[in-house]
Amino acid sequence: MAKITIDKEKCKGCQLCITACPECLIDPSGPFNSFGLKAVKFKGAKKCKGCMLCAIVCPDCAIEVFK
Repeated sequence: MAKITIDKEKCKGCQLCITACPECLIDPSGPFNSFGLKAVKFKGAKKCKGCMLCAIVCPDCAIEVFK
C-alpha cells in the first residue's frame, strides 16, 4: 500500500491535489497551519496506488508519496 504525507505548513490549500487524485483520497477539511491557511488532509492509504499525481500538481511541494 502506498501513502502520502502532507506538510501542513507548506500547504496553502489550493486544492489542486484533490482534483488530481483519481481515488478521491484527499479531503479539503484539514487543519489550519501557522499562516491561517486551511491545509488538506489524506483520508487513508487503503486505496492509494501511489500514482504521485497529487505530488506532481502541488505547487508548494507539500506532498510526499511513499510506496
